[in-house]
Amino acid sequence: QVQLVESGGGLVQAGGSLRLSCAASGRTFSIYGMGWFRQAPGKEREFVAGISSSGGRIYYADSVKGRFTISRDNARNTVYLQMNSLKPEDTAVYRCAAHRTPSISTSYTDFGSWGQGTQVTVSS
Repeated sequence: QVQLVESGGGLVQAGGSLRLSCAASGRTFSIYGMGWFRQAPGKEREFVAGISSSGGRIYYADSVKGRFTISRDNARNTVYLQMNSLKPEDTAVYRCAAHRTPSISTSYTDFGSWGQGTQVTVSS
């Protein structure tokens, strides 16, 4: 199990950018796929982006393709989500999560460890 802490959320105007970071504890970070999810009030949790342990496989939700970029630095035990061209509909609590395997998938049930979340608010 890994412990995850997100940072980088905040308030930004539409069209702006934010970079979220997720710092993981321990020396085992590099063996897990990592994902970002988001959830707005009254809505279901939504997969945003995921990356395998090596960084070789990456998936994005259709709603963020071309705008968001997921990356990881295993030497620093950190995964990032660069968010550009933000829209009001991107407003949500963003959580990072560690996959149960080195692979990656889009279902939240496949992730075993979760951060507490960071709020992203995009104003119009």
